[in-house]
Amino acid sequence: MTFFEMSGITFQYDKGNESVLSGFAMQLEQGDVVGVLGQSGCGKSTLLRLIAGLEAPHSGRIVIGGSTMVDANVFVDPESRGVGMVFQDYALFPHLTVENNILFGLHRLSKKERAARLDEMLELVQLREYAKRYPHELSGGQQQRVAFARALAPRPSILLMDEPFSNLDSELKGKIRDELKQLLRAARITSILVTHDQADADAICDRIVRLERRATVTVQ
Repeated sequence: MTFFEMSGITFQYDKGNESVLSGFAMQLEQGDVVGVLGQSGCGKSTLLRLIAGLEAPHSGRIVIGGSTMVDANVFVDPESRGVGMVFQDYALFPHLTVENNILFGLHRLSKKERAARLDEMLELVQLREYAKRYPHELSGGQQQRVAFARALAPRPSILLMDEPFSNLDSELKGKIRDELKQLLRAARITSILVTHDQADADAICDRIVRLERRATVTVQ
């Protein structure tokens, strides 16, 4: 059964004459990890922004978990979509400890539920002993794991990752890619990875959507 679907998606920035995406379509099953591969400027990050609700398509439909997020008559606000995002710069709050960064999106839970979810996330990313540390006291790989824990903590329906390895050196990148693959499998979360690096997609993803300029799509 299809868990996530984009169909007929067309998008063009106001100042541009050319569509970034035109009639784009993609489907994911529950738990799929799909890579979107392509060079800068081909619309990869725009695709994530459309899914997250940070941009609205000119036409098309987006469905997550059987609920319509966008169509001709519906637009669900970003905070109501159940979408988690991990950015290339991690976007951690520097003034918050590891545990408070992870707890940030859990304000709707009870104190007991928050504590239990925090414990679960720290165990998942193997950072229990770093809970009281601040981002500047962590390595790049550790900061990335905190970013993933924070994104996963609210139990999003789908996880979006925008070039999450671009700030890591080649040696650390290989290690973190392996860790992320295990983490995503353990969390059983449907995910989309945007990258320009074939090796990133090959290491983590079940399949790859190759996005070319002028919105040409091929699937591997």
